[in-house]
Amino acid sequence: MARILGIDPGSQRTGVGLVDVDAGGRCRYVHCQALNLLQDTDDFPARLGKLVFDLEDVLSEWKPTVVAIEAVFMDKSATSALKLGHARGAAIATVVRHGLPVHEYAPRLVKQSLVGSGGAEKAQVQHMVRLLLNLGGQKLQADAADALAVALTHAHVSATAGRTGLAAALLRRRR
Repeated sequence: MARILGIDPGSQRTGVGLVDVDAGGRCRYVHCQALNLLQDTDDFPARLGKLVFDLEDVLSEWKPTVVAIEAVFMDKSATSALKLGHARGAAIATVVRHGLPVHEYAPRLVKQSLVGSGGAEKAQVQHMVRLLLNLGGQKLQADAADALAVALTHAHVSATAGRTGLAAALLRRRR
């Protein structure tokens, strides 16, 4: 049994989502939440510090065995992309410090993995997350749902790699 922590990094909110995956590749919902980095501060370095402390709490409480994180995408603003990169770096450094392996997935690959289209809308991704994890009509916060989507993508890529004998890194490159 693997426990995957999915992370959807952000400089204002970072989504975290955990799923357990059995040997057959079946996923079970464990937990999700959005870490609100704006709470009590608007200072960017303090927000990065809050991200580290909050992520430390998640790691201590839920004890994941592997981490999947969404890669940076270039949006309209270079400043936003840079801040997102800082948040990703803080998250990656935190989980690596705990000795956890980290796997990165492009946003288009996450959408393609769950919905079948790399250009899928957020609502479609959230719908598939609820469907795949049997969450019914449960309302999911957007960042937390995206984090669960990243975790599910890693579960699917890993299961495919196991069935085919191909390395997961090779599968990620081919998509």
